[in-house]
Amino acid sequence: MRTAFFVDGYNVFYGLLADTPYKWLNLPQLLAYIAHIENPQSSVASIDYFTASVKPELATRGIASKEAQDTYVRALRAHNVDVHYGRHQLEPARAPRFINKKIGASRRDTTPIWKLEEKETDVHIAISMYRTAAKQTKVTAAESIQQLVLVSGDTDMAPALKAIREDFPHITIGIVLPYRTGLKRIPPGSLKDHSHWMRRAISAEELQSHQFPDKVPTRKTPAIKPDYW
Repeated sequence: MRTAFFVDGYNVFYGLLADTPYKWLNLPQLLAYIAHIENPQSSVASIDYFTASVKPELATRGIASKEAQDTYVRALRAHNVDVHYGRHQLEPARAPRFINKKIGASRRDTTPIWKLEEKETDVHIAISMYRTAAKQTKVTAAESIQQLVLVSGDTDMAPALKAIREDFPHITIGIVLPYRTGLKRIPPGSLKDHSHWMRRAISAEELQSHQFPDKVPTRKTPAIKPDYW
């Protein structure tokens, strides 16, 4: 079963990898492993990774955070992952003021903030998945994709999955939630409703056993694991 993966990079980083020593994740290897568990006949046809470039002025480690992201992207590309960039939008906004947990949020008491949003990623993933499904009517059986797998817990993707299920019922839809085992999270029902199967969590052991080597060969200089990762 030839499988195309569509990965929400920020969803994976903040939902699965942040605050862990497993950021140097060999994503292609992990996804192939998960797909094989679900169906031993699965094979990886393509992996599309969607992200937005880190803004150094807003990152915890400044330019080092941007350099770490760039290095990881180089490692992914060296393993035939197609990387697509959206953008960040930073603009002034207002939000309810936090006083304490006993006092609820109120729009009558707000404070000015900087609002940072990732733009274009969700739409780009949705369009890419749908276009991939549509293209399968024009390729040979040997080249065709039989399964699309979304790696995200974002419920904004539910309408796209619903459309694919309705328009291309012969294609299997899988979901890999970027959640770590042990964290209490309720699987998003809207994604489950429009998929054939769902992987609900990934263990620390699985992350640990699917890491890139410290030095990943590329066409130019090697991608070296950031020191603080």
